[in-house]
Amino acid sequence: MERFQKFILLPFILAASLTGLGFCYSILNGPTNATVLAGSEARFNCTVANGWAILIWLLNTNPVLTVINSHGPIETSDRFTSQSYNNSQSFTSELIIHNTQLNDSGRIECSIQKIDGSSFAFLSVQVNGTLLIKNSTLIVKENTTVEIVCEALGWAPAPDITWMTNDSLIDKSRYVTQQSQGSNSLYNALSVLTLTPMDTEILTCLADIETLPSPQNATIAVIVGNSTLGSTYENEVRKISVKKKTDDRLGSRQRSGSENQGYVPEEPPYTGQIPTVVSLPPMSTKFTVPRPDLHTSSAPKGRPQRHTDYPINPKKIRNVTHV
Repeated sequence: MERFQKFILLPFILAASLTGLGFCYSILNGPTNATVLAGSEARFNCTVANGWAILIWLLNTNPVLTVINSHGPIETSDRFTSQSYNNSQSFTSELIIHNTQLNDSGRIECSIQKIDGSSFAFLSVQVNGTLLIKNSTLIVKENTTVEIVCEALGWAPAPDITWMTNDSLIDKSRYVTQQSQGSNSLYNALSVLTLTPMDTEILTCLADIETLPSPQNATIAVIVGNSTLGSTYENEVRKISVKKKTDDRLGSRQRSGSENQGYVPEEPPYTGQIPTVVSLPPMSTKFTVPRPDLHTSSAPKGRPQRHTDYPINPKKIRNVTHV
């Protein structure tokens, strides 16, 4: 009987002892749930009444930061820091998780080392993966049914996939989306849109999760072969191809072309005194002695040269055969 009485009195004695040590305070407001994008910050607040002694933050039951009333925060990792706010009646500790990772998702707990002295919330970290359509342009024949494939890789959670055509939503019955989870806890999604375009369409695949400010998107232009845009597209491709070939030929000519022997570049105008050029007359037995004031080209002795009564254009040189 005496042993039983001691067992009953023990909790009351312990409670009285804790009250004397300053454990009469309580949590006024605990943390609230948060969903953030991987790489960003997550913040949680815990407000306790004055008189508290120690406050501990736990992530998935592991202590990550401790705050002591007489000392302040004890930070053991750069990823987990805190700020504090005081007023006359309470104290608020804010836990800041930097550069959040997918494995940070879980239970966030604020504990004041007291019976019923804890409060918890949940952190959800989301991952923005990649989104792609393999081709940016697809040219199809009229009345041809095609499948457009959009791939979302490395997301958490699996993204919500939707399609648009020329800025209008496409009915979900026209596409099928499959999801799968990889070994790294990230999700992949494959969405296949089936359509028979009658004219050129701009198709957009959109992937969305809660934390994205706007959906991620990938776009493809489906061009019907006889459409105006298709012809314009083909013409532009043809122009680029012709220009490239022309540039290649010009570059090749500059690098290894042969010289045109029949090309005579125009000579620059001559600014000096133009001499009078004399030439031999047709074959004759009589010779005329040139005038002393004219300049004559040198010739072998015994073969004097005759002159003409008019100057010869210096750009046109006539070869003379001496007889």
